[in-house]
Amino acid sequence: MTVTTMPPWQQVVARKRETRDEAIRQFLNTQGAASVRLLSGLCGAALTVPQTWRVNELSNGTCPTASATSQETSFDRIGDLLGAISAGTLTATELCTTFIERAVAAHNRTNCLTEIIFADALQQANELDAFFEKHGRLVGPLHGVPMTLKDQFDVKGYDSTLGYVGRAFKPAEQDCVLVTLLKQMGAVIIAKSNLPQSIMWCETENPLFGLTVHPKNTEFTAGGSTGGEGTLLALQGTVVGWGTDIGGSIRIPSHMLGLYGLKPSSTRLPYQGVSVSTEGQEHVPSVIGPMSRSLDSLIDVTKAVIDSKPWDHDPKCAPLLWRNEMFTEVQSRPLVIALMRDDGVVRLHPPVARVLEEVASKLAKSGHEIVPWKPGTLHQECIDIMDQYYTADGGEDIKRDVAAGGEPFIPHVEALVNKGKAISVYEYWQLNKQKLAAQKRYLDLWNSNKSMSSGKPIDILLCPVMPHSAVPHRKCRWVGYTKVFNFVDYPSVVIPAGEVSKELDGAAVADMATYQPRNPLDEWNWSLFDVDTMDGMPIGVQVVARRLQEEKALGAAKAIVDILKGLNTTPETST
Repeated sequence: MTVTTMPPWQQVVARKRETRDEAIRQFLNTQGAASVRLLSGLCGAALTVPQTWRVNELSNGTCPTASATSQETSFDRIGDLLGAISAGTLTATELCTTFIERAVAAHNRTNCLTEIIFADALQQANELDAFFEKHGRLVGPLHGVPMTLKDQFDVKGYDSTLGYVGRAFKPAEQDCVLVTLLKQMGAVIIAKSNLPQSIMWCETENPLFGLTVHPKNTEFTAGGSTGGEGTLLALQGTVVGWGTDIGGSIRIPSHMLGLYGLKPSSTRLPYQGVSVSTEGQEHVPSVIGPMSRSLDSLIDVTKAVIDSKPWDHDPKCAPLLWRNEMFTEVQSRPLVIALMRDDGVVRLHPPVARVLEEVASKLAKSGHEIVPWKPGTLHQECIDIMDQYYTADGGEDIKRDVAAGGEPFIPHVEALVNKGKAISVYEYWQLNKQKLAAQKRYLDLWNSNKSMSSGKPIDILLCPVMPHSAVPHRKCRWVGYTKVFNFVDYPSVVIPAGEVSKELDGAAVADMATYQPRNPLDEWNWSLFDVDTMDGMPIGVQVVARRLQEEKALGAAKAIVDILKGLNTTPETST
């Protein structure tokens, strides 16, 4: 079939993909052999760095993925990059070129890129170098740091398609608030990345750009909906990736790819100018957040954006500056940590349960108190209410976007929009009353969990991200471990904590034969466990704090990661 004989929507797809690919080719043609060398290695290619700044080599013959115990490189840490640029041993242009090359290599392996911003990025990097040469100082706290964005974020002159054919070739007229602030602080935006049709799914696939795959095993999902950013980070194609999260979309790829990710509370970071499906709904707000291979970088970029006063540009942002005392205080004493081993709906795969217990054990041995968190049926109740919100409009918003382009529905999206009929305004009000009542019960549950020795309230909740690691494409179903924290609007930080191990988890296979599933979702989840194909897949955990306590969640995450890395094992005794 030729392009001219294709259905109109397929013609748009062909033209859009060719536009993207041509932009990549133009960059390769101008960069010469260095890019070709990187592409030939795909997964294990070394980053090109100036001879004057040789840091940890990235080429080791394997796909790099961060973990709580693996070695980060200086390319992952914003502080190290800024130090090198300030010292004059690295330029913004060299750094930009290096990460563009790496992003192209990641795309060739995983199909992660949507919008190519290379030319604008290089121009901005050149301007940053000129500024530094003239003034001898950095533009701001993110000077020259390469970043990428989930396709939703508006960048002037580039599409925000959300994976919809009907939104192709309709470039944004201005930058979203986040991009404006990032550029003012010196960050260099090099590309946008793939997401699922409608955004409303935990995998990454759409008719416009296709399927994004896991870099470790291309037959497995990279998670979603921020899967494009996840694969870029896993293959070191960016320093910081920005995503959105309405049910786990930042946290699930972070978990499946061995990354750090932050889902903040709504109103903490600027959403203005970020395109989204079901725009206008306020019942369970989508939020933006960063992802990185380095927890320090995650903290640095969050602090930088908060301290840029986004509330001056986004009317929904809360006027809360970075509270460093909250961030440091939680690192200075033994914590009371609630541990959720089970949400009461879907049981954890053995490797996920093992890693969670290993983390809890190390924390207890380091002086932190672990108390059990038992939600009973509350998680299921929260998810049931949330699912009713997803189709409060009868799927009208998503149906219109799909109809505008004429493309087919991805099966899971079609199932979502046909789940129920639109509800009345009165029914919507009643649903809001149910939501608030459930949020209050969750708050009461939090307040009722205390130290069994001192009676002190819990500081954070430690829990799984998903009941499984990465799974084969189109197999994800239960995301209750993440969705519940969108429902109650609590901040959550994902940290990599381990991986599936044939050696350690193989014995659990025998237990599967006698396990009696609780429900169809539990049965489906249990059927996915395959220790052979999942061997080596990353596993993360969530560190959850109360609403608008991002500093506490990040500070606690840092304390936990230091323990997992063996950097700090004895917290000071509180007075």
